[in-house]
Order: sequence, then C-alpha cells, then structure tokens
Amino acid sequence: MAFLASFMFVYSLTILFNQIDLLSPLEALFVLAGLFVIVWILAPAPEAGFRPWSSEHYFFSCWAGGQGLIAVFWPFFLILNAALASVDWLVKSGWLTVSSWDDLHFMLLLPIIWWTVSIWRCSAHADLRLYGGGARFVTICVFLEFALKLYIRIDYPRLFFNCEELLLDYGSCF
Repeated sequence: MAFLASFMFVYSLTILFNQIDLLSPLEALFVLAGLFVIVWILAPAPEAGFRPWSSEHYFFSCWAGGQGLIAVFWPFFLILNAALASVDWLVKSGWLTVSSWDDLHFMLLLPIIWWTVSIWRCSAHADLRLYGGGARFVTICVFLEFALKLYIRIDYPRLFFNCEELLLDYGSCF
C-alpha cells in the first residue's frame, strides 16, 4: 500500500529531498510510518456479513458507506494517479502552463474530497483492518501530496515548472 502511495509523490518528493532539503528521506519515512500506525489503530474493525448496496446509484452508495472498500478504493485511486502523473508530465514537458496546472489540481480537489469521505465510511467493509487503515492512510497521503505541491508551487516554482519556455505565464514563476 505504501508503494502505491509513493507513486503520487514522483516529482514532489524528488524536489523536496534533492533541492529543497526541508527534511531527509529517513525523517519523512519516520513521520509517515508513525502516521500509518495512528491511522491503523483508529481504523474500525471489519464488519462481518456486510452486503453491499445496489450499484444502481453507485456514487451515492459509496458516499453513504454502502459499498465494499475495494469497489470504492481502486477505481478512483488508479484514475487519480493517472491524472496526477499526466498533469505533472505535461507541465514538465512544457505543454501546460502554471495556471493550467493550478486549474487541473483545483478541479481534482472536489472528487478527492468525495473519495476521502467514501473511503472513511467504507473502510469498515474491508476484509482486514490493515486494508481499511491502509486505504485511509492513502487518502491522507493524497492531501499531503497536494500540500507539498502547493508549497513547491508557491515558494519554489522554478524547480518544478519550465519557466524559460513559459512566455505567457512567466509571472507565475516568481
């Protein structure tokens, strides 16, 4: 689960560890391990005999906690990682401006809030407590990724964005 969560941090952690030097990889691992233990302890025990609701109103049943954790976690997690990787790759290759990158991350925020609420409500429907705690931990990691990208965007935009080729949006690099 931690390996999958680290896929989201491809560009942001490399900048954080190699160029900003805010904290070391060992310190980050220690903090994330402690956070995972706390989330795992607070995760609910799996419910026996759970029957998922009808998939007719899938988004509502996920929001209300009526689906299994697998049905809520994996589809959105894969789509979210593909979207974040694509947006970051497009910015690194110069196809998107800083403003477009901001807009796309802002558009992803509302579905991430829906997904977080759904995961926290459906985590009791996991097979093991470890899976429920791990899914909750990954949702927290998504918000940490957004906070780290916002920090890089505000304080260190020249490290992430290709500011030499952004003629229309050059003011965003300062």
